[in-house]
Amino acid sequence: MSEDNNSTEIPAGFRIVELSREPVELYKILKFEAMAASGGEAKAAVSAGQVLVNGEVETQKRKKIVAGDRVEFGAEKIFLTLAG
Repeated sequence: MSEDNNSTEIPAGFRIVELSREPVELYKILKFEAMAASGGEAKAAVSAGQVLVNGEVETQKRKKIVAGDRVEFGAEKIFLTLAG
């Protein structure tokens, strides 16, 4: 039997990060979660196409990220939820 679950399923291998508000700009998430050493490094990584959002390359540094989004950079994988 399958479980009926209305909540979003967290993908395997992803770390959960709670947002206090949404949306948050992509480069800020990389910086605040220490996925990049600085805001400048975060912006450069996004511009270079090194960051995935929901499995697709994202080149917009200020892309609005919301709960339910998945962000990947290097070996880091995070799943965003909204703090309740």
